[in-house]
Amino acid sequence: MRGFHVNWTRPFAVRAPGMPYAVEPFELLTTALSALFWRRENGSICMVCDSRAAEYYASLGLDFLWDDGMHPLLDAMPDDINATAFWAAGKLYAVAAMKAPCVMLDTDLICWKNIDALLDGADAAAIHREDIISSIYPGKSAFSRSNGFDFDAFDWSVQPLNTALCSFSDDDFRRFYADTAIRFMRSAPQADDTLTYMVFAEQRLLAMCAEKAHIRIRALSDLPSLFGGAQNGYFSHVWGFKQQMRENPALYEDFCRRCAARLRRDFPAEAEKIARIPALSVFFDENKAQRR
Repeated sequence: MRGFHVNWTRPFAVRAPGMPYAVEPFELLTTALSALFWRRENGSICMVCDSRAAEYYASLGLDFLWDDGMHPLLDAMPDDINATAFWAAGKLYAVAAMKAPCVMLDTDLICWKNIDALLDGADAAAIHREDIISSIYPGKSAFSRSNGFDFDAFDWSVQPLNTALCSFSDDDFRRFYADTAIRFMRSAPQADDTLTYMVFAEQRLLAMCAEKAHIRIRALSDLPSLFGGAQNGYFSHVWGFKQQMRENPALYEDFCRRCAARLRRDFPAEAEKIARIPALSVFFDENKAQRR
């Protein structure tokens, strides 16, 4: 199964105009683990990105992670996409560009094992369902800045699907979902909420489109299993741990050192390349770890 990561840097440029683009060390390390374990266990992987992201990874010497290459397809994204409200819009344009069968993974999600059996028989899949919490997934009246999108065409009772991992085996459904989500985003260029508009486009519409299309869609895990270890070690998703690390330097360093150790153990040749990156080299230095 062909996998792909996504990196669209326009939201960074909007938040920090004039600043050089950079990714945090822990995110670079999870990106490496995500790409390398996908390649070992599941198949090829590429990076769908824009030119700024491609140049950044190449400048670090990390372009080797994606055996299927880096593809700056997101340079073609239209200017009317609100990069503040729709900060993950690059994922939806990447889905629109990639033919099924394919699997989209966030760079902070790691598949430790082969997932063919989990995907067997499903037209589409996502990592887990989400509860309909009104502050995150409000009703249609919350989207007053959307103009012309037909909200009544969908079932609002279906639980959203988290797209940290999202697979498509049915190509017609992939196109239907991507086209619908993009149409919604383009209907709301003045969207003023940085959470509800994005998760509606990306996660709630995935479930709504699946219900409307009557396809077989599957949740591969659930939150208690994903974070409690009951999903038999298939996945790790770092999303909920990021803020804790940013607030606790010792936790941050420990996590990065554990990532480095796993890379050294499972991918020694690749780890040697990654350890040359100045921002990451300290986490591969065992002598420094012992002195501390």
